[in-house]
Amino acid sequence: MFTQLEKEEAEIMFKLARKENWGAKYDRTEHFKRFQNLNESIKNLSKLRWILIYKKQHFTGISLNPEFKREIKDFILLNIPHVKEMLK
Repeated sequence: MFTQLEKEEAEIMFKLARKENWGAKYDRTEHFKRFQNLNESIKNLSKLRWILIYKKQHFTGISLNPEFKREIKDFILLNIPHVKEMLK
């Protein structure tokens, strides 16, 4: 069974993948306000190098690391399998 934190991490990465935020194409963290454990999730995923963090003057951006595309997609599908058709 997966923890709530792992499910949230998968949802964050799914949102990024759905918007095709890989590598240099990032999204602002303020667009992820609905996630209760956002900071902890970002910290965990950046340790795995699955998420890249872009510190800008007025905001912080995040994107998925294209080096780990297969692992990221597998993790998302393992935690939220019903999104398989939506994940490219």
